[in-house]
Amino acid sequence: MEIVLRASIMFAIMYVLLRLMGKRELGQMAPFELVSLIVMGDLIQQGVTHQDFSLTGATLAIVTFLGWSLVLGLLGHHSARARRLLESSPVVLVRSGKVLKRNLDIERIDRDELAIEMRLAGIARLDQVAWAILEPEGKISFIRVDEGDVDPRQDDVQTD
Repeated sequence: MEIVLRASIMFAIMYVLLRLMGKRELGQMAPFELVSLIVMGDLIQQGVTHQDFSLTGATLAIVTFLGWSLVLGLLGHHSARARRLLESSPVVLVRSGKVLKRNLDIERIDRDELAIEMRLAGIARLDQVAWAILEPEGKISFIRVDEGDVDPRQDDVQTD
């Protein structure tokens, strides 16, 4: 029973810490952040099993983590109030071609990262973006301005 209690406490701590890390995708993490997550796994194991290296202890810890994940997933699925508490919400990063710097700062995304994501989405200029939204799972979604709505005089390329 002690392992289940320890695993429950460590699950809560890990859940809060991962929420504090932000919405970055695994591929967008800095190498140090990725290594920190890997090391965190070993530290969690030590705190949960507390010198119990048995198969039973490991199984109890894993089942407890999976159980809490399932419970939280079901709560979020069935209750809008729980979902608001458990899941992050989308954040607007660009509106009508204008970068919302405050939201970038809150989510710890710099303009270079935004530019990379724009290029990956096939977008060359900010004035082509109606909306850029950081989704809860860490991806940035872009909604383009309709081509007919773009003023051709705003092109970045000068023609002679």
